[in-house]
Amino acid sequence: MRFRSISSAPNTRQADKWFDSDLAFHRLYPVDIQMLARRHWTPLHIARLASQFLAQHSRARILDIGSGAGKFCLASAYYKPQAQFTGVEQRIHLVDIAESAKGILDLNNLEFVHGNFTQIDFRSFNAFYFYNSFYENLIREDRIDESIDYSSELYHYYCRFLFQKLEEMQPGTRLVTYHSLEDEIPPSYELKETHAEGLLKCWEKK
Repeated sequence: MRFRSISSAPNTRQADKWFDSDLAFHRLYPVDIQMLARRHWTPLHIARLASQFLAQHSRARILDIGSGAGKFCLASAYYKPQAQFTGVEQRIHLVDIAESAKGILDLNNLEFVHGNFTQIDFRSFNAFYFYNSFYENLIREDRIDESIDYSSELYHYYCRFLFQKLEEMQPGTRLVTYHSLEDEIPPSYELKETHAEGLLKCWEKK
């Protein structure tokens, strides 16, 4: 995977109006994608809290595991222009929608990758965001769509895979989980902060 260098801060004057509220932000998306927001896309205040913890320095390279329509990466890139954000998503139409929103916002410190997170080199990153993108494998209702395979076996496989990759990371690696069942978190990660009545948790590898 190749990363573009960050040559300048995003054009915040152009982007500001979209960040007045979640409702304003969702107008970046087609109507059918807006309808999924309450269940599947990270609220702006959560993205702000998460990015504050993850992007502690200018060398922060943050991966969003299962980035959907890109809302977390887009918002975090706006809030933290000194950090680099990458979203990986299996559904190509959502990657295309995220790329379109990125163009409208004129943000240059993020990218979206089409693929499964198991294909990603975790060593390219030092922080991770996880909004329980595996949970769709355990439910039949409220899925984003039916364009990918689902099964409880996949849920457990993905959790084991992420657990192992996180365990291999260097001490100081940061992780934020939102609505997680915590099956993917190694015991080597220490809980540092909680927000949103315990739904948002901030971890650091010891």
